[in-house]
Amino acid sequence: METFGKAFPRPGDASATVIRVGRLALLACAAALLFGAAATAALLAPGSDAAATTTSATTTTPSAPPPASAVSTAPSVLAFTGHGWGHGIGLAQWGAYGYALHGLAYDKILAHYYPGTTLGRSRVATVRVLVASKQNVTITSTTPWTIVDATGARTALDAGPLTLDSTFTVDGTPLEPPLSITAKAPLSVGGIAYRGKLTIALDGRLVDVVDVVGLEQYLKGVVPSEMPSKWPSGALEAQAVAARSYALANLTKGRPYDLYGDARSQVYGGIPAESDAASAAVDATKGQVVLYNGKIANALFFSTSGGRTVSALEATGVDVPYLASVTDPYDSLSPYHDWGPVLYDAKAVAKQIKLAGSIASAAVLTGSSGRVKSFVVSSADDTQVTLTGNQVRNALGLRSTWFTPAVLQLSPAARTITYGGALSLRGAVHGATGLSLEAKPAGGGWADVGLLPVDPDGTFALAVKPQVSTQYRLAWGDARACLARIAVAARVSAVVTPQGVQGTLRPLAPGAPVQLQQQQDDGTWATLVSTTADSSAAWSFTTQLAAGTYRVRSAPGHGVAVGLSAPFTVQ
Repeated sequence: METFGKAFPRPGDASATVIRVGRLALLACAAALLFGAAATAALLAPGSDAAATTTSATTTTPSAPPPASAVSTAPSVLAFTGHGWGHGIGLAQWGAYGYALHGLAYDKILAHYYPGTTLGRSRVATVRVLVASKQNVTITSTTPWTIVDATGARTALDAGPLTLDSTFTVDGTPLEPPLSITAKAPLSVGGIAYRGKLTIALDGRLVDVVDVVGLEQYLKGVVPSEMPSKWPSGALEAQAVAARSYALANLTKGRPYDLYGDARSQVYGGIPAESDAASAAVDATKGQVVLYNGKIANALFFSTSGGRTVSALEATGVDVPYLASVTDPYDSLSPYHDWGPVLYDAKAVAKQIKLAGSIASAAVLTGSSGRVKSFVVSSADDTQVTLTGNQVRNALGLRSTWFTPAVLQLSPAARTITYGGALSLRGAVHGATGLSLEAKPAGGGWADVGLLPVDPDGTFALAVKPQVSTQYRLAWGDARACLARIAVAARVSAVVTPQGVQGTLRPLAPGAPVQLQQQQDDGTWATLVSTTADSSAAWSFTTQLAAGTYRVRSAPGHGVAVGLSAPFTVQ
């Protein structure tokens, strides 16, 4: 389910821990609700998220996403700004936090996010939670413990660890699965202690460990894993009821367990995750669930709405009345109410989605909540690829489907000019405004050059005349994109005189090395003699020149690239 993980950000804190919100959100309800996982399959319309389609009616499945950040040196960048974090359906945790701060009780909060529902009580007392599924599992007890296998054979063990694999051998004796394990103290699985009783079964070559635990005890390990325990009681109590309802509405069928202990259901942290505040919220709402027409509601929840939740109808094509789109006025407290820009190398994205040619533009079709229904990228020759908003979110790791794309381009990626010359920086900006140009001369830092003059068609051309080798990039809010490098080469002037060769060097570079070179028969250049430029950057060679082709080379350094005179021939 949409979750904050084990470490929680304080309100307004944009710490790295919030990143886990989006990742677990993506793996849980977004994956289940939007991609047909068993837990919420009943909500889905068939084929609600088909593979990306191109104009040639072929399909493509995006591979691993290219890395994104707020800085990209790629000459062409696909950028996104957006709102919210998570699938957007149901209860927004940061919005619930804001409502609780404003004094709303949990029942009012739930009624807002699940319109048309009421509260009732569940008769379920115990759930079976899959807490491990591995080739070998280590279980530890701090007290003597007992294993009972499927035949009723009992094995008494002293306190300590036991590692089981698919042989199910204990102290040299094979046992018949499933096994039931009991102890006077909570047992640990992989270092995490759980309340309840453990059962162990074999799934192929995997050892499945299931915690048979009271529903309320289970929730005490879930609520603090899904919401910060320091949040107000109203938010925690709303989370407790939503988590209880979601669990009971999504019990697995035909399996030896009811729920997964991870984000495929909800994050169940066991005893280490428990907190006094979260446990108090569970106790205060004991047995309470969200009901719609007398049935337990699939009480989806997630992190951040961006100001409005999305309806199940808009997100999945299936109308679920209590999963309607509602305003979320206090979601602005979330550090991810607004996000971006985040940047991707446009060339890498084009390759990933099999777009022929480079990305020239991107457009979206949005639903009533602002979330993207379809995303169309086009190349310069009008080849197109169309994806759904969910495909883009998952392929690129975006925080939500409420996003706006932009394309930024800057050329040249690299070029050399001679000192005193000028160059036109060209590019295009589509879907973004208020960009400026930044420059970093060799040996200096980044500085703002000024607003970027973009024409109505989105293109721009800006003449620059750097004095030393300089890097340029586009600045858009906190984002920095599209690095262009311009090397400035020394201007070397050479004149042949009766005494030899003389000339000047620009920019002024006293002491710069100067070399006289002759072209060899194989086309290479050999240095004949060297000198240095004087205080006025003048130099001379008094060498008698034989017939041949010559040039003068200088490498001043200090941000000035190697310069060459025009070749000259001596008869």
